[in-house]
Amino acid sequence: MGKIIAITNQKGGVGKTTTAMSLAAGLAYAKKKVLLVDFDPQGNATHGIGASKTGFQKTVYDVLMREDSVDEVKITLDMPPMDVLPSTVDLSGADIDMANYDVGREQLLKNKLEVVRDQYDYVIIDCPPALGLLNTNALTAADSVIIPVQCEYFALEGLTQLLATIRLVQRLWNSKLTIDGILLTMYDATTKLSVEVQQEVRKCFKEKVYQSYIPRNVRLAEAPARGQDIFSYSFSCAGAKAYLSLAQEVVAQNERGRKNAR
Repeated sequence: MGKIIAITNQKGGVGKTTTAMSLAAGLAYAKKKVLLVDFDPQGNATHGIGASKTGFQKTVYDVLMREDSVDEVKITLDMPPMDVLPSTVDLSGADIDMANYDVGREQLLKNKLEVVRDQYDYVIIDCPPALGLLNTNALTAADSVIIPVQCEYFALEGLTQLLATIRLVQRLWNSKLTIDGILLTMYDATTKLSVEVQQEVRKCFKEKVYQSYIPRNVRLAEAPARGQDIFSYSFSCAGAKAYLSLAQEVVAQNERGRKNAR
């Protein structure tokens, strides 16, 4: 059974979409079967990973709010070798549409992903940078979450609210939801601030913080602008090495979890 991981932080600019794309690509190049779900109405993951070049007609909105299945809408890429459920600004209307549902609106994405999860080793969801029904759907569908945290001032700002939302989802819709880890992003070892923020986050969350951390790296910004994953664009850069390390850490973590569950 595939594992569904939501990449979430309602605070923008923390490397959420870059993490979703790069982790998915890293897992795919490690020969894992991967589905990347772009669940952000901005559609940045769709464009950044190169899926927009395929000229798709339907999106995750059609899967969520209509009768279309994941298999009917997904795009299969050659580089990186994985499937993508694309998004456009149309998805922003889903919050309003779902408000008209009396029951079951929080499980819409879960119901669709459960049908295909056995086709994949990992399903990675790029969540929207907001706490609404879209984010609730993603957390209800997920087995676990990864939270990117920027190594800058106010790094922990909003985490309290996000953790409260996760606890609410656990209580009402998804009791098995867990936090896989917190990922430090935009780390700059040459600045005192980055070092202090990393120490503070590790002090607060201890073993929940990944050993891997993502450095500030211009290649990570350039790659999605060209519609390429970081490994195809610049395999030897510090950003690619960091996300490769994260992918390996996620796989090892998942394998330990499976052994413990036996």
